[in-house]
Amino acid sequence: MISAADLWAVSYTVAGIALVVCAAGMLALRLLAARSLATILTVIAAVTVVATLAGVVVIAVEMFISDKDRDLVLAVVAIGGIAGFAVALLVGRQVSAASRLLLGAVQEMGRGGEYRAPRGVLPAELAGLSAELDTTNALLAEAWDRERALEASRRELVAWVSHDLRTPLAGLRAMAEALEDGVVTDQPTISRYHAQIHRETDRLTLMIDDLFELSRIHAGALRLSRARVGLGDLIGEALTSAEPLARAKGVRLRGSASCVLPVYVDATEVGRALRNLVTNAIRHTPSDGAVEVLGHQDSGMATVSVSDSCGGIPAEHLPRVFDVAFRGEPARTPVPDEGAGLGLSIARGIVEAHYGQIGVRNAGSGCEFVIRLPLAPGAFPHGDRGPAGADSADAAGVSTAGLADF
Repeated sequence: MISAADLWAVSYTVAGIALVVCAAGMLALRLLAARSLATILTVIAAVTVVATLAGVVVIAVEMFISDKDRDLVLAVVAIGGIAGFAVALLVGRQVSAASRLLLGAVQEMGRGGEYRAPRGVLPAELAGLSAELDTTNALLAEAWDRERALEASRRELVAWVSHDLRTPLAGLRAMAEALEDGVVTDQPTISRYHAQIHRETDRLTLMIDDLFELSRIHAGALRLSRARVGLGDLIGEALTSAEPLARAKGVRLRGSASCVLPVYVDATEVGRALRNLVTNAIRHTPSDGAVEVLGHQDSGMATVSVSDSCGGIPAEHLPRVFDVAFRGEPARTPVPDEGAGLGLSIARGIVEAHYGQIGVRNAGSGCEFVIRLPLAPGAFPHGDRGPAGADSADAAGVSTAGLADF
């Protein structure tokens, strides 16, 4: 039976040898850190085998084991070490091969291709990395598609704005030169030129304002001054602002809010978005047509719908209605007093800045644009009409005074 003293002597001797071998192995791993995983696994196996063999030799010497027994133990340990080396090399080669496949897939993605996960079974860590790369590739593809769409939209915007600026500027130059050179001398023509110059100047000012607003939206520089305001007030102001245009074109303009709904928004910006939608609807509605603006509550959101009688939008154009400078079919091409086709894009940017939603669909004899905005905290619950009851407005013939505050 081994005495406690012998056991202690063997233990600290073998422990000392193991520490020395482990330190040598750590140094080797540090020096070979940039080498393949197969090399690193081989070093780990070597540390295990060397520490075991050294321990066996020390035990044989300390315990006076016979040469025959010592050789037998060393042979068993050597065979086990060879098996360990073989397994380490095999695992290392498999992991290295999987890493090379993963690297090739990543390089292919970097050259502009799609990421294709390597075939075969990958170790858990590499499989997780491959799954993340696949997700990242999909996100990059979506971002690239958005960037290309945005770039196309920018080019289209530049083309539209260049045309819409060049045309009035050419007219202004011609009228100014005619007045300056004395080509036009009769008072009626001079008055007509002055009125036209004034209209074109106003149109260019509105276009520049739209461009500035759109640039702020795209740059994320739109600063909102939120306040609690009644949805009915916003609808009433939009109808009042659009009433002269509707009356001049002979379009019936109606509006109503089914209940008193407070929203927490920037009244100036949301009012601009509503005016853009109402003005757009009036411009594309023929004379004797109707534009209706309705406000109500739906699924915990304040909803405003603007319906016109434009005849509808082709289904393939619906997804692009809110794109910058998109004007669609000739039936919806703007008349000379319109802007650069930025109103709907601005409306979308304003609504989304308020964490709302905006959409369009064909309905009845025209289109229906819908804005959804979060209700203000403490708004009336669904179905509660509030103390003021129903609000209503009807411009171009019906008073808008019914849109009371909440």
